[in-house]
Amino acid sequence: MATRKIPRATAKRLPVYYRYLNVLHNTQQHRVSSNDLSKAVQVDPATIRRDFSYFGELGRRGYGYDVDKLLEFFKGILNQDKLTSVALVGVGSLGSALMNYNFHQSTNLRISAAFDPKPELDNRVKSGIPVYPVSEMQRQLREQQIDVVILTVPGSESQHVTDELVEAGVHGILNFTPVRLHVPKNVWVQNIDLTNELQTLIYFIENNKDD
Repeated sequence: MATRKIPRATAKRLPVYYRYLNVLHNTQQHRVSSNDLSKAVQVDPATIRRDFSYFGELGRRGYGYDVDKLLEFFKGILNQDKLTSVALVGVGSLGSALMNYNFHQSTNLRISAAFDPKPELDNRVKSGIPVYPVSEMQRQLREQQIDVVILTVPGSESQHVTDELVEAGVHGILNFTPVRLHVPKNVWVQNIDLTNELQTLIYFIENNKDD
């Protein structure tokens, strides 16, 4: 396998490829070309081939890609061959919605613990997920060996909570707060700004109405 560092843009496309390969597998399609993949996932064929090239020779010229072999490969790359537990910090409206979402429908991810400072939520079970006080957060993260956290706390608390997460050994944060977090180099942060995404979408709609 190639040992080159994978670009962040490539890494973000891997789950998209994986989901479509699952569709092909379920319809018993045994091979696929980069052109076919391109039409389905709306990524140009050259980009797909370049993304795949980071992992070595995954296909054959004139044949394309073996769907089952490619699916198994990406299952390993994305850790879909084992159950991965994540935690949620902040059980407000957005946090509750994420807890209600069934990750198991399409992935091997699960929210196995949630944390919130509200006393009325202490040691309650919500949507099948235990909710702990934030005073137990670091201990629970270590004991449950949770490495990834979804952060949905108010922006004013986000950096302080992040510092505690880093101290507990967390290496990945899905950040739904508007604050850009400061973390060590060995911690990855994926920022999800819903307002920004909607504003960007509206901009493109308004500026392409005459096309």
